[in-house]
Amino acid sequence: LKAGGVAGVCVDLILFPLDTVKTRLQSPQGFRKAGGFRGIYAGVPSTAIGSFPNAAAFFITYENVKSLLPHGSSSYLSPATHMVAASLGEVVACLIRVPSEVVKQRAQVSPSSSTLRILSHTLYHEGIQGLYRGYKSTVLREIPFSLVQFPLWESLKDLWSWKQGHVVDSWQSAVCGAFAGGFAAAVTTPLDVAKTRIMLAKAGSSNASGNVLAALGGIWRTQGLSGLFAGVVPRMAAISLGGFIFLGTYEKTRQLLL
Repeated sequence: LKAGGVAGVCVDLILFPLDTVKTRLQSPQGFRKAGGFRGIYAGVPSTAIGSFPNAAAFFITYENVKSLLPHGSSSYLSPATHMVAASLGEVVACLIRVPSEVVKQRAQVSPSSSTLRILSHTLYHEGIQGLYRGYKSTVLREIPFSLVQFPLWESLKDLWSWKQGHVVDSWQSAVCGAFAGGFAAAVTTPLDVAKTRIMLAKAGSSNASGNVLAALGGIWRTQGLSGLFAGVVPRMAAISLGGFIFLGTYEKTRQLLL
């Protein structure tokens, strides 16, 4: 819990400006109208509050599920074990992440409104379900992301450990995390764009229903491939750096605590 929480807070707060740029690039109103480079830390209180419990919930689930499933000597089972553990970890973590993400993204494209004002406005007009707008699309984004990132991260660590004859250091784990995160970020960007559009959609609009395929279809028809991969560069940069900080900090903190 502590290792995951510390890692989550570090990565989310350090890389928040890149996340804001990515959100504004993906916004249906366009980068400039969404705020451009102004108020780059808009929405950061939501992230600061949700980051620790979100990351802690993921790693508690991930490590416990991984310990219950077969792994280790049967190398062909290890990727499947990591995939299942990471997927279940994301489902649990999204229960905390989505409300924080909804408030954060709405604040990022409305830098003149405070986080508290956006939270109260969402609750007043949409209720609790408004805070969970995009839960399904977030899970549908995070599971494929984790299916790519975590088996790749674990495989790279195992390969590096085998090459040097001992378990990887925390900085080496961080390098593996950066590569795995950047690759996973690139291939799942269309799902991230769909999630952003759903969370930012006005109540009652077609995107507000949370239909991921419909959102992807609408983006494809109006903006084509460039729309589906809007914000891919800052997303890859943020998640590569995030993978380095997040997974490296997690490994180092866990080593210090255990």
